[in-house]
Amino acid sequence: MTRRAAVTAISAVTLLLGCSAGARTADRPAPAPTTGADAASTTTATELLRSGTEFVDRTSFRSDVDIAGQLTTLTHTDNVNKRADSTIAAFGRVTEIRMIDNEVYLKTELDLPGAGREWMKLDPARVPSDFALSFAPGRNDPGGSARLINAIVSARADGPHITGTIDLTRVGAGNGITVRPGPDGFPDSARRTAFSAMLDADGRLVGFSIAAADGMPSATLRYSDFGAPVDVVRPQGAVTAPDALYPQLGLSG
Repeated sequence: MTRRAAVTAISAVTLLLGCSAGARTADRPAPAPTTGADAASTTTATELLRSGTEFVDRTSFRSDVDIAGQLTTLTHTDNVNKRADSTIAAFGRVTEIRMIDNEVYLKTELDLPGAGREWMKLDPARVPSDFALSFAPGRNDPGGSARLINAIVSARADGPHITGTIDLTRVGAGNGITVRPGPDGFPDSARRTAFSAMLDADGRLVGFSIAAADGMPSATLRYSDFGAPVDVVRPQGAVTAPDALYPQLGLSG
């Protein structure tokens, strides 16, 4: 993580590690403008990417996020049956989240004031909206693909391969890859950073990679295991989450 910009993953980690900075950005920013000869190819490529993420509301899947090999998340999601589990690893500490219907459980190795390291059951009504734990359409993709697609500046499809540039200043915060300005703001190159994406034989998005550049770390998002069962077990002996935990959740925590 550099002083100029911070790139983080799932909102739970963004908050718990305190490694993002700057004002919060809307979850779904307007698409980045495209001009000139690239406009038509960019429109075609981005529509392929949007179509490639329709599986989020239709079937179960696995998503993996990797930020420069230092922060990783692995999530199994079944939005249809409202089941999900996530494992977040960063700086040698692991945080686990389990979701069953409207129940949310969290266990972390992080040192959170007032909270222990046992499984805790959260009150969904007290979880900040920017903690982004939801099965609701538009908020139920742990990879955050919509924000990445909306931030594309230019793109071209060559069969299942899509390459182009993305404006990292427009990615904002939420599930999946999150990009936040550091104390010195974003480097100029952040507005046109190279990316590549891959669709599978069924047109589903299976990979999205952002190149490292000018002090910004690399970031990758992968989808797999489409249709695989997602069995989530309620933790034995989970305690009620203490009041002290909730102010530490969310990007403004």
